[in-house]
Amino acid sequence: MMLKRKPYAMCALTLWAVSSGVTHARDASLSVKVDAIDDRGRFADSAVFCPPSSSNAKDVSPGVAWSKGPPKTRSYALLMMDPDVPADLGLINKPGTIIARNAPRMRVFHWVLADIPPAITAIPAGVESPGLVPGGKPIGTTPYGLRGTNVFTSFLADVKGMAGTYGGYDGPCPPANDVRPHRYIVRVMALDIATLGLSGSFTGADLERASDGHVLAEGRAVGTYSLKPGAVK
Repeated sequence: MMLKRKPYAMCALTLWAVSSGVTHARDASLSVKVDAIDDRGRFADSAVFCPPSSSNAKDVSPGVAWSKGPPKTRSYALLMMDPDVPADLGLINKPGTIIARNAPRMRVFHWVLADIPPAITAIPAGVESPGLVPGGKPIGTTPYGLRGTNVFTSFLADVKGMAGTYGGYDGPCPPANDVRPHRYIVRVMALDIATLGLSGSFTGADLERASDGHVLAEGRAVGTYSLKPGAVK
């Protein structure tokens, strides 16, 4: 926002059963691997929307793989969320301003994918974004699921040459003046329904609401990224 490769590194998994009104599988966790997160837990520059000036490649969607869901799984859903965006957007990259580690934060979504067919347990790198596309990539149905909109749809709405509907994946872009490294949480859910009934420019929050009560199992992988030298976890 500025929101401002080592082979499949397994990253800081947080796995749990989600309480809801449905009957859950005994094994209610998924393992999730993201190939753009290295063994230090850092996102590769190639996968970010705003890489350092020294890097040319950017915004290539990472490969994501997960373990098979419980027997009653009828679809999967995927979200990538940054919970560390400054709540005061006016501070982002403001000259002479440093965003404190304890500054109020809000969450935004960088990747929103619903109705992933149950036979799919991996999305190859580059499929959801081969690179940065000014104005955004299309929303709607793809071979890997139903794309919603990500945060850049709203954040870049008034930026000439960049405004548009951003579907699929668009990667990290933390403020260069933020001392807190941003976390990027890739969450995969196994669902007991084939479709969440979403359409149009639905958001990550819309997907969360639609999936409530339908999650059989889920897992997460977490990577971090910062553009500020010396930022610490």
